[in-house]
Amino acid sequence: MSRLIKKPITIPAGVTIAEHGGVVTVKGPKGELAIKVPQGAAVTIDAQQAQVGGAGTAPKTTAGQGTLWALLANAIEGVTNGFTKVLEIEGVGYGAATEGKDLVLRLGYALPVRRPIPANVTITIDKNAITVSGIDKNAVGQAAADIRALKKPEPYKGKGIHYRGEVIRRKVGKKAGTGA
Repeated sequence: MSRLIKKPITIPAGVTIAEHGGVVTVKGPKGELAIKVPQGAAVTIDAQQAQVGGAGTAPKTTAGQGTLWALLANAIEGVTNGFTKVLEIEGVGYGAATEGKDLVLRLGYALPVRRPIPANVTITIDKNAITVSGIDKNAVGQAAADIRALKKPEPYKGKGIHYRGEVIRRKVGKKAGTGA
């Protein structure tokens, strides 16, 4: 049995949860999210808390119950506070801008790199920082990972795109020769 499903999820004020047809909808001040309930899992909703449970002790069933618990907790957090990831751009001449619904990055290539901004994600740019925010934790994380993958930080000078607070392991470069 999953250990997570033993703990109830508290529902904050201003958030409503409803289940119908195998889909749990979470509505809050920032928006609405829908979560598909996996087979073998069930959600019991009270006034102040939600409890995830289900029938069966097969490993696949209990894994689905634990996943549903985590998705439900993340959805509640997302519709109340939202999620943000901050990326930093390091390098001479590197930069970012938004043009309409596109993110335009100058990353040292011959031409700027254009990427469409996903519909459920908001991107803001401040100098060398790109802030990715939204209510869906998965969408925010995936959008940030896609941006970072365009130019990963290299280990010698640290140029590229990295998460704020990410530690880049640096390597020692070539040393100048001393002999003939």
